[in-house]
Amino acid sequence: MSNLNEIKDNDGSRKKRMRVGRGIGSGKGKTGGRGVKGQTSRTGVAIKGFEGGQMPLHRRLPKRGFTNIFALDWNEVSLGRIQTAIDAGKLDAKQPVTEATLVAAGVLRRAKDGVRVLGSGELTAKISLDVAHATKSAISAVEKVGGTVTLPAVSETSGETVA
Repeated sequence: MSNLNEIKDNDGSRKKRMRVGRGIGSGKGKTGGRGVKGQTSRTGVAIKGFEGGQMPLHRRLPKRGFTNIFALDWNEVSLGRIQTAIDAGKLDAKQPVTEATLVAAGVLRRAKDGVRVLGSGELTAKISLDVAHATKSAISAVEKVGGTVTLPAVSETSGETVA
């Protein structure tokens, strides 16, 4: 067993960096690995997508798709994860399981735009779910053990949630 004052890194675990442009004896002197003359041998050059004045490839290709600014970012949680929290005593099966209780129990870090419950995993406890979204398999699994699922009412015409 070694003492604290004898601890050192393994051999070869730390390699000294190459000091560029420090004379011909260093192995990277004179031009410093940049070759001779030209734009890239000089400092202050940023030519990532530059093609000598030709229209760059990333500007020649067509734009595609779009970003849906109304898309919701659900925080997903499985029934198996909820059951694990109940077994560990972090969640009370007799109380309604909401987004706030899931965050408080440490099952989720934050609710984001809402919580979506997925049907994967085994659920044995009879629970009352009150979340923003649940898959059909999750709803059937909860109702199979005698629980209930409460989802916000959604308008048929616009698809928006009704308060």
